Amino acid sequence: MPFETVLLTVLVALIALGFGYMLARLATARRQERDIANAEEKVAAARMEASRILATAEEEARAKAEAYREREEAALSNRRLELSNLEARLVQREETLEQRASNLAQRERLLIDREQELSLSRTELERLKEQARHHLERVAGIDIAQAKSEVLAQVEDEARREAMILVRDMEIKAREEADRRARRILATAIQRLAGEVVTETTVSVVTLPSDEMKGRIIGREGRNIRHLESVTGTNLIVDDTPGAVSVSSFDPVRREIARLTLERLVADGRIHPASIEEANEKAKAEVEQSIRDAGEWALVEIGVARMHPELINLMGRLKYRTSYGQNVLNHLVETAHVASMLAAELGVDPTPVKRAALLHDIGKAVTHEVEGSHALIGAEIARRFEEDPAVVHGIEAHHNEVEPRTVLAVLVQAADAVSAARPGARRETLEAYVKRLERLEGIALEFPGVEEVFALQAGREVRVLVDPGDVSDLEARDLSRQIARKLEDDLQYPGQIQVTVIREFRATDYAR
Repeated sequence: MPFETVLLTVLVALIALGFGYMLARLATARRQERDIANAEEKVAAARMEASRILATAEEEARAKAEAYREREEAALSNRRLELSNLEARLVQREETLEQRASNLAQRERLLIDREQELSLSRTELERLKEQARHHLERVAGIDIAQAKSEVLAQVEDEARREAMILVRDMEIKAREEADRRARRILATAIQRLAGEVVTETTVSVVTLPSDEMKGRIIGREGRNIRHLESVTGTNLIVDDTPGAVSVSSFDPVRREIARLTLERLVADGRIHPASIEEANEKAKAEVEQSIRDAGEWALVEIGVARMHPELINLMGRLKYRTSYGQNVLNHLVETAHVASMLAAELGVDPTPVKRAALLHDIGKAVTHEVEGSHALIGAEIARRFEEDPAVVHGIEAHHNEVEPRTVLAVLVQAADAVSAARPGARRETLEAYVKRLERLEGIALEFPGVEEVFALQAGREVRVLVDPGDVSDLEARDLSRQIARKLEDDLQYPGQIQVTVIREFRATDYAR
């Protein structure tokens, strides 16, 4: 193909492309013009709509402002009216207060005048009373101080008499009610208890197979008996009693160990220092085991679940301790049973009551080692082993070294008295018995107006004969109370003592 043709073809194509491009640009420009026209129409329409909305909003705002202005004007008018009314009331109240102040001032002046009149009248009355008093003193021949003392003495005598009558009536009612309830409660508790009657002494007797054994016990030049006494800490009494040797000691545990030691030696037949020491060690182990078993038996018997091991051992030691012939451990168990039953009868929780009753004499296990009352010692021991404070108080108060403050303490006291005072529970030596009766009569004879005193029923009743000229009927009742309190403070005794004051007036004359 010739070059000119190709060139022409290229030119035509370029012209066609340029013409197409121009047509496209023209179409685009026309489309943009149409879009601009449409946008301008939309803007005009939006402006018209905004103008309409603005006009509507202005109209609504104008209406609301007018309504708000009308409401505020009405409220302001009402507020002005209320202020006007309040001002009127304040003025009226001010006038009322001024009137009241005027009335009060007038009343004050009247009161001042009346007070002056009363002062004058009082002065005149005092003067007249003084004149009357002097006149009465001249007529009666006695001054006012003496008359006052006589009147006071008369009033005091009458008040004392009325008080004695009131106390007598209250005591009679209280005693009847207390006796009735106490009989019921104690009878219910005691009839449920079956206790053993046990008496022990400070001497144990060991039976020997023959009198030849006495010589072995004594040994050559007394060697065996001296060694036996030094090891056991007891006294051996080898006398003319056939087939028996006595072991004596104030310590019941030591006495029991010595008794078991001697029985082992007698059974073995070989008695010399080495066998004595061997038998003593075995007896100690046996007694210690017996002490633990006795303490645990007491817990099982009463139904107490937990207790410090030292307290159990101390309680077991009381198996070998007696008080007026009564085994102390048995007494503790018996007291705990009685206290539990008394608590149940009164509707009190029996658990702490029987625990306190079981431990109330625990101090007797160490009284020969520690000085002081066994109640206070026992309370200190229980406190040291972290017993409940109520239980500790029941222990320390069961002999009134500490004033009982709880029902538990009173129940422990009552149960202790029931266990100690029941028939056959305790015994005392003839010498102590006689001294106690003499002291009993001597305390009652110390009171004025008492002529004779008789101790009856083994010291459980005291009959006091008084001079009827010195003691009246009401004073006799007060005297019985004073003697009873004095016996409680100065004398120790099991159970209770009945004090009866007898006042008998006899008039005697002779016909001639």
